Amino acid sequence: MVGSGLEFKQREEELKAVISTEKVPDHVAIIMDGNGRWAIEKGLPRQEGHRQGVETVRSTVRNSKDLGVKVLTLFAFSTENWQRPVREVNYLMSLPVKFFKTELPELIDNNVQVRLIGDSNKLPRRVQKAVNDGAEATKKIQG
Repeated sequence: MVGSGLEFKQREEELKAVISTEKVPDHVAIIMDGNGRWAIEKGLPRQEGHRQGVETVRSTVRNSKDLGVKVLTLFAFSTENWQRPVREVNYLMSLPVKFFKTELPELIDNNVQVRLIGDSNKLPRRVQKAVNDGAEATKKIQG
């Protein structure tokens, strides 16, 4: 993650200019890990790292589409994450709800189909609803 939003945007544009779209894979999978550590290294609270992680997801989705990635898989929460402090888990659980509330229209406009992979039964109902609503709203999108 880069410092300011302007620096990040400039770096995105630099990278897009040198990436050959002929060599971009159809499917990219990303394990979302290290946001809390990044924040601690910067002297910030772990929650700020997770919040910044959402910003990174937002730009990753946009850039993946621009580069021609057909499938983007984000591994966002593992069973080990339940062992984190309750306050941190609660904050992490708030992120998908906020993300889909604000980003679903753009996902739809950009032909992004949302799917949940894995066992969602242990997720709070509000998170299940947010993700399921996103999946339902985008199920007919072909990408």
